Amino acid sequence: MTEQTYAAGGGVETIQADAVNSRTRRPLYAARVKIFPKAVDGFYRRLKWAILAVALAVYWITPWLRWDRGPAAPDQAVLVDLANRRFYFFFIEIWPQEFYYVAGLLIMAGLGLFLVTSVLGRAWCGYACPQTVWTDLYMAVERLVEGDRNARMRLDKAPWGLEKIRKRVTVHTLWILIAVATGGAWVFYFADAPTLLRELVTLQAAPVAYTTIAILTATTYVFAGFMREQVCTYMCPWPRIQGAMLDEDSLIVTYNAWRGEPRSRGQKKALAQGLDVGDCVDCNACVAVCPMGIDIRDGQQLECITCALCIDACNDIMAKVGKPRDLISYTTLRDYETHSAEARRAGRAVATQNQRRVGVSHVVRPRTILYFSLWSLIGLAMLFGIATRDRLDLNVLPDRNPLYVTLADGSIRNGYTVKILNMVPETRSFVLGTDGLRNAQLRLAEGDGQGGSELRIDVEPDRLREVKVFVTLPRDEVRRERSDFRFVVRDVESGETSHEGTHFHGPEQ
Repeated sequence: MTEQTYAAGGGVETIQADAVNSRTRRPLYAARVKIFPKAVDGFYRRLKWAILAVALAVYWITPWLRWDRGPAAPDQAVLVDLANRRFYFFFIEIWPQEFYYVAGLLIMAGLGLFLVTSVLGRAWCGYACPQTVWTDLYMAVERLVEGDRNARMRLDKAPWGLEKIRKRVTVHTLWILIAVATGGAWVFYFADAPTLLRELVTLQAAPVAYTTIAILTATTYVFAGFMREQVCTYMCPWPRIQGAMLDEDSLIVTYNAWRGEPRSRGQKKALAQGLDVGDCVDCNACVAVCPMGIDIRDGQQLECITCALCIDACNDIMAKVGKPRDLISYTTLRDYETHSAEARRAGRAVATQNQRRVGVSHVVRPRTILYFSLWSLIGLAMLFGIATRDRLDLNVLPDRNPLYVTLADGSIRNGYTVKILNMVPETRSFVLGTDGLRNAQLRLAEGDGQGGSELRIDVEPDRLREVKVFVTLPRDEVRRERSDFRFVVRDVESGETSHEGTHFHGPEQ
């Protein structure tokens, strides 16, 4: 490590400019030290507020949206119907046998996360992760009741009194109400929201609903209120996984040490003394606003969630002291090394003047194109599959004991369990027949004994009907011990068909 001297508060101190906390051996777990982030205003803070508002609105409003699917289906737009083993998402209805669509959504979510990480580092963690969103909301409540950073620090150190008790009770009451609303909103995704709300209020809901709300209330209250950055550092595996997804072209929040070092609080005095100092005035504004309690000037660290609040804080200070913005900025390792080399070769001022902003080249590159292409292909394949999928399914299970029965007239009869699945929210009439068996006669086991070459079967909306069907062949038509054929079911009105292959068993020839 190289040592440099710089002026600080009128004196000269020696530092190790390249010292990075992330390279220092630290314990696997450290007890939590309370963090009091300072309020800040700027582009990234406003972006975080916007994402927070949208995320919370989507979470709390979605269960109350309605979608007309007809009289035989629920009208909740998004519903996980565990009782009927169905998932509704606006116009999309997913049945248990179509779970591969859910798997496809999970794969798309993973690829989307890889894409965002390769472009913007831990942007998911800093802006949209539920832990970040609810922690931000809890800190906003804390700041509203107790005041900004200095006021909260004074209150925390103050002895217990009426004022401190009043503020703390108010904060925790609001936290609990938010936590209850969080847990309550979750259960509305699994039942009709208005009905479940009435049952919850009148204490008529199922015990599992109250248990789920209690668990989610407790976890929200504890994670967002007390554990906060500990969840991101010790409980979440993503900080450790993300390292494999970053490359030299990934945008990450970076302190541009080539421009900021050596630091100096008394820059005018230092310059008057002929000392070479950087743009960093060592005000610690970046540290004061960090919700993780780290110093971005120590380099890339596991705890950094790239929320970019330090950028807003530093830009505000740079504007006040008349320096260019982006001493802390979103940049890539490649750009950082380029500017560092230019600062050494041509000077800090030249490198600052040539400092790059985020451009298309940071986003569009082979790695991101690959992620986006895979993500798009899976999405398009799923949309095509949903648009062209059958709304009729047929399943046939032949009787195993006995394989066949010889009737009094010598004809041979086989029994089959036939399941017809109507995946449309209206009653449908189907015709069931066979293909591959000459002169086959079909009869329903629960019928009146009448049959024919085809059977008419009605199936209720969004239901599976199971029937026992007997197939009979004249003795002279049974020429093999086992003959292949298939059942064919056809919608009387639409003509939609489905078929399932099976076997007809007879005596040895």
